[in-house]
Amino acid sequence: MGGGHTGGASPYAAKHRQALQGQSGWAGLVHNRRIFANAVFASLGGLLYGYNQGVFSGVLSMYSFNQRMGSAVSNPGTKGWLVSILELGAWVGVLSTGYLADKISRKYTIMLAVGVFCVGVAVQTAAFQPSSIYGGRFITGLGVGSLSMAVPLYNAELSPPEVRGSLVALQQFAITFGILISFWIDYGTNYIGGTGSGQSEIAWRVPLAMQLVPAIILGVGVIFMPFSPRWLVNQGRDEEAVAVLSRARRLPPDSDLVQIEFLEIKAQYLFEKELNALKFPQFQDGSFSSNFKLGLHAYMSLVTSRTLLYRVTVGSMTMFFQQWTGVNAILYYAPSIFSDLGMTGSTTSLLATGVVGVVPISMFLATIPAVIWIDKVGRKPVLISGAFIMAACHLIVAVLTALYHNSWSSHPTAGWVACICVWVFSVAFGYSWGPCSWILVAEIWPLSIRGKGISIASSANWMNNFIVGQVTPSMLTHIGFGTFVFFGTFALLGGFFIMFFVPETKGLTLEEMDDVFGDRDGLAVADQQRQNAIADRIGLTAFGRNKRGSDNEKSSHELFDDEGKA
Repeated sequence: MGGGHTGGASPYAAKHRQALQGQSGWAGLVHNRRIFANAVFASLGGLLYGYNQGVFSGVLSMYSFNQRMGSAVSNPGTKGWLVSILELGAWVGVLSTGYLADKISRKYTIMLAVGVFCVGVAVQTAAFQPSSIYGGRFITGLGVGSLSMAVPLYNAELSPPEVRGSLVALQQFAITFGILISFWIDYGTNYIGGTGSGQSEIAWRVPLAMQLVPAIILGVGVIFMPFSPRWLVNQGRDEEAVAVLSRARRLPPDSDLVQIEFLEIKAQYLFEKELNALKFPQFQDGSFSSNFKLGLHAYMSLVTSRTLLYRVTVGSMTMFFQQWTGVNAILYYAPSIFSDLGMTGSTTSLLATGVVGVVPISMFLATIPAVIWIDKVGRKPVLISGAFIMAACHLIVAVLTALYHNSWSSHPTAGWVACICVWVFSVAFGYSWGPCSWILVAEIWPLSIRGKGISIASSANWMNNFIVGQVTPSMLTHIGFGTFVFFGTFALLGGFFIMFFVPETKGLTLEEMDDVFGDRDGLAVADQQRQNAIADRIGLTAFGRNKRGSDNEKSSHELFDDEGKA
């Protein structure tokens, strides 16, 4: 189910747009460099999450932090809470962000989330008791969860379809970069005052405080970024939406590509607005109470509508399997895992953890091909192959751990093979489930409930992330190699889920998603007539038919020069 679908209200306009749009991959990113720059900057939100995720893994193994926090670190149960309470905060944050993203805009939601994040970081950095770490990480989680939804949503709605996957994948690229630098900052600060009893508390306070740097940059910089054109249309600010599309595409406002894309967004918005008025006439007075009730019914429609429930299932289950591949279990507890695999000593363990995010096969480097080629290869092949590779790595580590867990010192080769499998696992996640799951969740929703839909699917990510962080210390303690069998099984099941239940979304506009999820087949005759009437009324149908001639045979490179002018 690739780019052959012609969604929206006019197949003529859709075909003309497809003929005009540029290349995918690196050439597409260069051609759309203004959008690329905006998306890179917005993805600092992903860097915040990745840094926070990685930095605490190293902090947990630092001597001075262990001495300061006592049994909160040494007890497997409380250690799980110390790690996972951030994910619990993120779950709350992402659920509350759906309404905010639709109400105050994606842009202002990002700004608000950054402010909350900074408060949480300040509390953690100044902590002298475990309660401050718990509270600070929960508050930080509120901000991280909000950013995890708002940033992919913003990038998806600002992106042309041919590079949308690559731009949304920047979120995961930023996450892995954050993990990468956090590990090496931990490794460096671990030496402040020595690695033993003389270690200074600065060793763990500095890495925690450094989260404020990218947060402040993002919070200030987002002020100067444009609003999402789809959000502007949703607010009735059509002229601003056209202006944003024009600047983003580097084309005149009256160019074919800008006008078709705007009219497709407008047609979808009007259709959904009229449909809501037909279904819920009692909630159309514009009051806060009516808007709240309409929003509540929109959330309810996610489970009462067959096609929307399909999307909820795809989004939520994709996020479920992303977490139960065990990636965050490895990231959070990497020092302990590598120590268990025969790499003893805090410093050596931290070094091995850093290698997970560095050369030669790391999540950071593996994400680069995903950013460049995801819109050429497609979502399904990438997700399926990544799942099967991760499952194989888990099972190999499980077998080696079962055989040599009491004799790693006399079987160093087996220990290194197990470590290599962990690194290969990181590569597989970095190019597949890391970026692709967020791409899928960001692009499958109709305009009217997109913010709410992403918040539901993202909340599944965070709740399962919370559970994984909570149970992993006890699993490693009580079932040993069975932990890897457990996660490997779920990775395998995730691959089969994508294979049999998830449609391919490569190359489709956000409006064309209706086709691949069966909405078009399920529309009543009256709804279909309403879509066609809207397309006729706003000029989309006539626009597409009038442009079907010789221009339709030309590519965007033939229609526009290198500067993007007609």
